[in-house]
Amino acid sequence: MKDEAIEKMILDRPQLLRDAATRATTYLDGVADRRVSPAQVDIDALAAFDSPLPQEGLAANEVLARLDDIGSAATVATTGPRFFGFVNGGALPIAVATAWLVAAWDQNNALRVMSPLGAKLDEVALGWIVDLLGLPGHTGGGFVSGASMANTTCLAAARDAVLRANGWDALGQGLVGAPPIQVVVGAEAHSTVHKALGIVGLGRDRVLRLPTDDEGRIRTADLPHLSSPAIVCLQAGNVNSGASDPFAELIDWAKSFDAWVHVDGAFGLWAAAAPELRREVEGVQRADSWATDAHKWLNTTYDCGIALVADADALRSAMQATAAYLPHGTEREPMSYTPQTSQRARGVEVWAVLASLGRDGVADLVTGSVRHAKRFAEALSTGGFHVLNQIRLNQVVVDFGGAERNAAVLAQIQDDGTCWCGPTSWYGRSAMRISVSCWATSTEDVEASIAAMLRAAATA
Repeated sequence: MKDEAIEKMILDRPQLLRDAATRATTYLDGVADRRVSPAQVDIDALAAFDSPLPQEGLAANEVLARLDDIGSAATVATTGPRFFGFVNGGALPIAVATAWLVAAWDQNNALRVMSPLGAKLDEVALGWIVDLLGLPGHTGGGFVSGASMANTTCLAAARDAVLRANGWDALGQGLVGAPPIQVVVGAEAHSTVHKALGIVGLGRDRVLRLPTDDEGRIRTADLPHLSSPAIVCLQAGNVNSGASDPFAELIDWAKSFDAWVHVDGAFGLWAAAAPELRREVEGVQRADSWATDAHKWLNTTYDCGIALVADADALRSAMQATAAYLPHGTEREPMSYTPQTSQRARGVEVWAVLASLGRDGVADLVTGSVRHAKRFAEALSTGGFHVLNQIRLNQVVVDFGGAERNAAVLAQIQDDGTCWCGPTSWYGRSAMRISVSCWATSTEDVEASIAAMLRAAATA
């Protein structure tokens, strides 16, 4: 790049960043009042981006203006208070502000020497999470992109550990010739668990599926004998019902066969942070590893998942990489606990959110979502529709009267734009799913959304 171009970028930078802050603030100020899904005309306008790469670059302020003027209207208001799809959390103001600052710092949080601050706040934030969730104090962990990668990271550690206990060095020798690992999942295990099992070489389909009850929890009757080595995958927070597996009985059973117990708790694990909801995940702390998200119920920006392993050495062994140019110190190095070497400083944002909310604020965030979910269920049930699950956490599954009617009601709700919900299937029954996990959702937002749902059901 020519010197004059560099100098111009530096000179233009302050105004460009102020412009970005103004545009972002304007967007956030209006997100609660706009349609949740973009109008078709705004989606069609995205065709303006279909142009050849320019030979000479555009001015930075023009690029930013195009993104905002064309792009902002075509976003889905997932950070707004009435988006109830996919268990997407909205970003807290402190999360957004911290993300801006972290982006300006542009830290590669691989090693402490690259980012002393990033490494330190990774460590502090992980310690706070372990304490908040009541996990063993010696638990190790790392920040990754989401629950898919958190499950993958934990199951890689599990794979190596159970094979090591059976005399096989998976880290050095791989899986060719290794003792076969028996993997056990519930019939309602999330797709990301199967994806992770495929990635770590244990197979998506080479699993023993245990039957589940009508809330998606593994049944504890007639549990099978396990062969060694074995990994048992449990669930905190079913993606439809919100229910969690009965950890106490299942972990006792798994441990009697020396199996590694992994818990997929993308959102449900956060119930442990709320005193009145801890019963929903009672016993989960006795597992060997846990995967969860910060960008769901903790409401950080995307993307941020958390991999947690009780045996920190097992996690570090599975993830560590060495090279002459990578100077490892005596303290914790972030890259030694995650699959990535280069990684953004996700822990800084998690630290900021936890510091801002405190223990009580996290509990209030979680219980508030559950309260809203119960109100949705109450109103829709009173309206004559079938709520298919017990409201244990933040999930509501409702059937308006069969597949065709559900599709028509859902289409009407989304076209109306007041709120956004997604389709699902629950034990072969078509339904609509409501997932409440945004900090900004108020009682007024819930009531406006209920009204929109009832209108849609009356006219579809």
